[in-house]
Amino acid sequence: MRVLILGGTGAMGNHLVKLLDDRGFEIAVTSRSREGSKGRVRYIRGDAQDPAFVGELLKERWDCVVDFMVYTTQSFSAQADRFLSSTAQYVFLSSARVFAGSDRPITEDSPRLLDASTDKDYLATDEYALTKARQENRLMDSGRQNWTIIRPYITYGEERLQLGHLEKEHWLYRALHGRTILFSRDICARQSTLTYGLDVARAMAATIGNPKAQGQAFNMAGRNPILWSDVLDLYVEVLETHLGRKPKVVLQNLPDTLAWSPAPAQVRYDRLYNRVFDTGKIDTLIDSGDFVTPREGLRDCLTAFLKSPRFLAIDWRREGVKDRFTRERMSLSEVSGMKNAVKYSVCRYMSAGN
Repeated sequence: MRVLILGGTGAMGNHLVKLLDDRGFEIAVTSRSREGSKGRVRYIRGDAQDPAFVGELLKERWDCVVDFMVYTTQSFSAQADRFLSSTAQYVFLSSARVFAGSDRPITEDSPRLLDASTDKDYLATDEYALTKARQENRLMDSGRQNWTIIRPYITYGEERLQLGHLEKEHWLYRALHGRTILFSRDICARQSTLTYGLDVARAMAATIGNPKAQGQAFNMAGRNPILWSDVLDLYVEVLETHLGRKPKVVLQNLPDTLAWSPAPAQVRYDRLYNRVFDTGKIDTLIDSGDFVTPREGLRDCLTAFLKSPRFLAIDWRREGVKDRFTRERMSLSEVSGMKNAVKYSVCRYMSAGN
């Protein structure tokens, strides 16, 4: 079986490549930086957001195309038919963030924000949850059935450790540099579902080449919800062992959280909801009872990360805002570049905004 994976070098993609390789598939993976072959896996350097680049790849016949890319609604709408006509199965990575808040475990047929929200200002945006729902509609309305919609929720791994709406660059970086972790008191009280990337990849692999998965959507989240307050406590416990001291934590009210949040809409329309999932549908593909529990998986992943910590770009403006809240300050020698030092200083000492 020949599989093309667009953008398959992230937390889920790397696991998926290995799983499919183990099944003897011939795999091509697009990457912005990597190229060359290793056994049956071929890495093709290029920008999978570029229709011309992808068009050349789709001239080959693929049994399955797995698409990890993030598109605007307009860009995806323009390319959807080409994806569907170029393969026997098109696997589209959506997100379980598409769903509205629910007091019951979420199923694949639960109301989505796009259909249930009455917030006209929000619905006028192309925010991530709305974008993904509109792109799902484009596939569902295509007149074809050779698509499979995958809806992961919060997926973690050794390089990605989230705390509510915060990536590790927003909370873990601060803790390792001796500054206070800021988090939302409101989010702390909510239940969420965090799933290890390998487990999501195993469930995804079960859909590939599976006729029963065509024309279907699958929520890919585990069956073990956890309070965000318990996630925070677990992180603090691991960090205390690693650092020899307990990291400082301040829980903020919602307005103060939103003052520096990197994604306010994500807070309002996802992280403030309880997110518990009914796993009945993916259990027809794979036993989600075998998934690693969040407590075990998060502990192992954070411990592994701390052995050789690597961070993506730090948002120095928001670091300045956070330090203004906590009355802390960093040495400007820590900041990369004069422009970033100015951004930090303005937000820390002069600006009233973020």
